[in-house]
Amino acid sequence: MSTPTVNILVTGGAGFIGTNFVRYMLAKRPAYNIINYDKLTYAGNLENLKNVETKQKYTFVKGDICDAEQLKATFEKYHINIVVNFAAESHVDRSILGAKVFVETNVLGTQTLLEVSKEFAVKRFIQVSTDEVYGSLGETGFFTEETPLQANSPYSASKAGADLLVRAYFETFKLPCLITRCSNNYGPYQFPEKLIPLVIVNALNDKPIPVYGDGMNVRDWLFVEDHCSAIDTVLHKGKVGEVYNIGGNNEMPNTEIVRRILAYLQKPESLIKFVTDRPGHDRRYAIDSTKIQRDLGWKPADTFETALPRTIQWYLNNRAWWERILSGDYQKYYELQYEKR
Repeated sequence: MSTPTVNILVTGGAGFIGTNFVRYMLAKRPAYNIINYDKLTYAGNLENLKNVETKQKYTFVKGDICDAEQLKATFEKYHINIVVNFAAESHVDRSILGAKVFVETNVLGTQTLLEVSKEFAVKRFIQVSTDEVYGSLGETGFFTEETPLQANSPYSASKAGADLLVRAYFETFKLPCLITRCSNNYGPYQFPEKLIPLVIVNALNDKPIPVYGDGMNVRDWLFVEDHCSAIDTVLHKGKVGEVYNIGGNNEMPNTEIVRRILAYLQKPESLIKFVTDRPGHDRRYAIDSTKIQRDLGWKPADTFETALPRTIQWYLNNRAWWERILSGDYQKYYELQYEKR
């Protein structure tokens, strides 16, 4: 009996985590077909994948998860039987400035994707979510899968809305859905608006490094490759209908991260500039990932002490990559490499 072909639609596969997941799966699961479906908004960068774009098992489709007809055409053409949904507007600051696009993409887009997935009877639907849906912790305690959703920003509210829709499609239509909620990711290919790459880039350019409030907001930091291995584990071993928290066991205040990066780059702490805190800034996140470790046998392979230097070094070695983002030239890559085909 032949093994069924696995055709995975990775939505948002040109973004930070999606990029790393596509690369991880092409290496780890070489028999799988990976279809990268991305709208290529400002945070989507196909240069991230230029050294895998000629692989036989990889296909890129420029598409919007809000476009049901395009999704249907893609599902039909590539015989999609698994969906991993990374596609989302994800920057909290941008959600404060304008929440509408977050609702459109993260809520309505997810609902559209769920509906098409139901129509084509996919075997697995993985919703990649965030610990931010749980709200904020005090100085003690951890988020578990049973923690109530108490989103505090338009971004996290839109992700919570998407999670509830995913749950509803499982309960109502028996769509085989699973939800993962991760802590803050870091690693290669992260867009420079996020904390760690922003600190690295500004420090290398001797520019001020803005730090919100007193800088003591605490996050649990997860290396992106560990996140990818966790999603792969949930995809293959997870129980449908379940939520799995994914954490890196690396709690740290923002100021400590900034200082570590400056020390590694041998840059002065005088570059740090404390700025007015953003509205609704959650004080502390911390993930309890006991469930995925106990039930599925996953645990992070990296620590902050090992993976942060690797991350910094990647940005040092790939200066041309982030300089093209700062200049905007990266947005020309699709036109130059794909539209001429």
